[in-house]
Amino acid sequence: MMPSVKISIVVGMTAALGLSACQSVDNAAGRATVYEDVGAPGRVSGVGIESQDIVATSDKMMRDMLANPTLAGAATPPRVILDAAYVNNESMQRINKNLIVDRLRVGLQRAAAGRMIFVSRENAEMVETERELKRAGYVDTATSGLTRAQAGADYRLAGRINSQQGLDRGDGTASRYSQVTFEMIDLESGVIVWTDMYEFKKSAQDDVVYR
Repeated sequence: MMPSVKISIVVGMTAALGLSACQSVDNAAGRATVYEDVGAPGRVSGVGIESQDIVATSDKMMRDMLANPTLAGAATPPRVILDAAYVNNESMQRINKNLIVDRLRVGLQRAAAGRMIFVSRENAEMVETERELKRAGYVDTATSGLTRAQAGADYRLAGRINSQQGLDRGDGTASRYSQVTFEMIDLESGVIVWTDMYEFKKSAQDDVVYR
């Protein structure tokens, strides 16, 4: 084969590959992204805990905690720990427990307006590192000075997420009862100073997969 013919073949193959790479993928069958109200059922809905249930649960718990005189009416604002460390998911659904607890803590801290003091136990290691740097003289004492120890807490959140499900084998309808229970525990006596529960039941023929 003559050199000029080889060159022509290579050029032709390169051009063909280039054209195939430039072809666009047809996404006409897809759906455009839309924002949905987190407090209302979305287009993809199932029988499990969803955004509207998280919003309703955290709002209900927050209002009830603010109405509790032990938590929100004490002369000296109590120190509380609100995280998911002692919230157990015993339900059939995979769920990030922080979705509920973080929303509860943020909303409660805003609404409490100093009636409760919130202690972060999740970030204790970060705080301890900074305390050691200050006491070793690597950094100054900042503007608030030094404390004898990290803040202790009076109360801490505990809870449980449960569910029970039934399935109609005839038409494939799934029905699930979900229950979220929270408690505030006195960290000296173990007494439950507050508790509340959020529950609901849903049914659907085409359930969704929660991840």
